[in-house]
This record gives sequence, structure tokens and C-alpha cells, in this order.
Amino acid sequence: MPVFRLPENKIIFPDPALGEPDGLLAVGGDLSTERLLLAYSQGIFPWYNEGEPILWWCPKERFIIRPEKIHISHSLAKYMKKHSVKALFNRDFPDTMHRCRLKREFKEGTWITDDMEAAYAALHKKGFAMAAEAETDGVIAGGLYGVIIGKNFFGESMYSDHENGSKLALVLLAQKLREEGFHMIDCQFHTPFLESMGGEYIPYREYMEYIGMCKEA
Repeated sequence: MPVFRLPENKIIFPDPALGEPDGLLAVGGDLSTERLLLAYSQGIFPWYNEGEPILWWCPKERFIIRPEKIHISHSLAKYMKKHSVKALFNRDFPDTMHRCRLKREFKEGTWITDDMEAAYAALHKKGFAMAAEAETDGVIAGGLYGVIIGKNFFGESMYSDHENGSKLALVLLAQKLREEGFHMIDCQFHTPFLESMGGEYIPYREYMEYIGMCKEA
């Protein structure tokens, strides 16, 4: 099945059911705030390499973490008791995103391009993106950022500069989201790390029901 090419003069996406088995749905378009919000409201997200056209993805099965089911291992719980751990939300969104980029750029490469940084900073300024970081004993240990639509957090990337940095940031984020009645943290793709933190697969239909709850609220 050919991949859908987005028109330049209209902000639309094809039916996600038409996507490839691996989740690739469309190519082209731009990273405008309007297009990104439409994409995430349908479970679609951009993911591509520098120099490539924008690729849009919508996996048929979704990997999520329910905030109330975040898993804190015995060793992480001990670490949190031993150290002073503090949550930082939106300390400096562009800086958090750039730290995520730097952690990958010179190793396996990164999809966080200059255009991506500008686009998600624009989302943040309009209240549709958030950064969460963990400060351990007065030092920023790690963090993550993502998109917010209604009561759903769509995770994009994370970084860790010190022991347990990304784990702590994810736990602190989940605790905040649970308190605020969020339905899910969308992980986009499965990784062993996210599974160890409580990630699980759900069907696209159930995933879209969570997004629909926000539209009805």
C-alpha cells in the first residue's frame, strides 16, 4: 500500500487504518502547531531523520503507561528514600528538549532536529507541551518532554545525566498526572525500559477512547 503524501495547502491526515503494518501513515506536510495538534488528536506523530521528508506514524497497537500503574522497583524506591528528590516541571522547556537531543545526537543519531525543537517550543508556548525533570540532591538528574492534549500526555523523548535520572523523571511525571486525572502516558513505541516502568500494549480503539474522553470533557 503506498504511503499517503500530505497536500501542502490543506492540514489533513488519512484514516490511520490505511497505514502500513509498522505504523507509517504519511509523508510530507509541515510541523505547524495546527498540524501537530491534529496529528496527536488522532494518535499520529512525526518521526524522521535529518534531511528526510517528515514521516508520520500511527502504530495499530499502542504502548502506554497508565499513570496510576507506574512501576517503582524496590531498588528505585530505596534510592528515592536515600536521596533528596524534587520534581521540576517546565523549568526550561527548550533546554530540556535540547538535552534529550544531545544525549542521542552523537551516539545513535536523533530525530530531534532544529525544526522539531522550534515546533515543540511553539506547542509549549501555547500550553500543549510540558517538560518534567528530576532534581537529585540539588542536581538535575534527568528529564523528558511531551505533548499534552486534554488528559493525555504523549511522551517524545527523555535523557539521563545521573543515576536513575530518566526513571525518576518518569515517576514524578506519572505521580503528577495521576493527581490531575490523566488517562495515559503514550510511549509511542515499546522499549524494555518503558515496559519495566509499567508500560503495556493496548489496541488503537482503546487508545482513541482515551483521547475521545478529553474531547467530551
